[in-house]
Amino acid sequence: MAKELKDIILPDLGEGIDGAEVSEISVSIGDTVKEGDTIVVLESDKASMEIPSDFDGVIKEILIKQGGEVSVGQLLLKIESQADNSNDSSDDNKTKIDQEKPVDEKIQPTQRTKPPTQPQSHSNDKVFASPGVRRLARELGLNISNISATGDKGRVTKDDLNNHIKSQMAMQAGTSVSMNKEIDYSTWGDIEEVKLSKIKKITGQRLQQAWQSIPHVTQFDQADITKLDQTRQKMNKNLSDKKTKVTFLPFLMKAAVQTLKEAPEFNSSLSHMAQSLIIKNYFNIGIAVDTPTGLVVPVIRNVDQKNINDLSLELAELSKKARSKKLKPNDMTGGTFTISSLGGVGGTYFTPIINPPEVAILGISKSRWEKIYNHEKQTSTPKYIMPFSLSYDHRIIDGAAAAKFTGDFGDAVESLSFLENNK
Repeated sequence: MAKELKDIILPDLGEGIDGAEVSEISVSIGDTVKEGDTIVVLESDKASMEIPSDFDGVIKEILIKQGGEVSVGQLLLKIESQADNSNDSSDDNKTKIDQEKPVDEKIQPTQRTKPPTQPQSHSNDKVFASPGVRRLARELGLNISNISATGDKGRVTKDDLNNHIKSQMAMQAGTSVSMNKEIDYSTWGDIEEVKLSKIKKITGQRLQQAWQSIPHVTQFDQADITKLDQTRQKMNKNLSDKKTKVTFLPFLMKAAVQTLKEAPEFNSSLSHMAQSLIIKNYFNIGIAVDTPTGLVVPVIRNVDQKNINDLSLELAELSKKARSKKLKPNDMTGGTFTISSLGGVGGTYFTPIINPPEVAILGISKSRWEKIYNHEKQTSTPKYIMPFSLSYDHRIIDGAAAAKFTGDFGDAVESLSFLENNK
């Protein structure tokens, strides 16, 4: 049979992704591949993705480099394949790409507001700075008393002024900027410079943007999960599939959904122009997963319609996909509320950063056994206590509503009332 040189083109990667970084080239020139074999691994701002071969054949030419950027429609490599398979392979590839396209599910971008006008209440006469720095600050319309000084005796330097300008620009653009001066750290000892992964860089930018644009407040609380733990252990003993164990997280997801139904403003987003609140009548819970390349937040949809076992299986599958870089962009869109759990790591409380365009996030800390004193019975009983934190957008949610939310969530966790309708 005749052979034909065929092009492998980067397909549409999904909504909002125009390109990605080549994190791994899985083949070499001369390798024989089958249709569906992974040939390239890409890392975008949303996920790591494996790009499969469209054909059976032999790798003849590789036109990309590891660490380089590629865009949709770009030629990746050439494969020598049987000519009479070209039409079928092309049709199969088109069908495959169409099936993998995520649904049209747009997430409104976080509303950015202009930074507040610099207050003029401070006296510039009390600030130490050279005449040149003062003149430049006046020309730029900056109040020099609001600029952090790093010079000797609290003097504002030109570098301080430049760093302040960079910070303001980053706030408006929603990007991450290091305010560290350029320093040769090797002066004091041996160093190692490790390049940040694409996911870490993009996550850093988004977290900085979220922290700067959303007025965060965090409410701390705790719940007695002694009964929950006993129920979970009983479920695990009765499981027919011993490979997947029931963890605490499915219970917490169900308790969160029950609480969200009673407090719909926590399951909402600000409109694009921040003039109205969009209440979502569906419950898609994002779960923060720590991977070797950075933090990702896959989403489990319609949690209210699934039981504990269903959620356990789906959580295990999504976590495995996240750590093996097989998440698709659609796996991380459409969330309405996020849970970040450090229960398996440690710590007592923490302040999780809201995942825009959501308005709240729940942080779970490591549970511990404590003796709880009962005033009526005047006895102390060991209880398994779970600390948790709720960060919320104070533009939308006030402190009283947040305190009620954590109280209701704690009651749901302790009573397991959500199991009454467990399908």
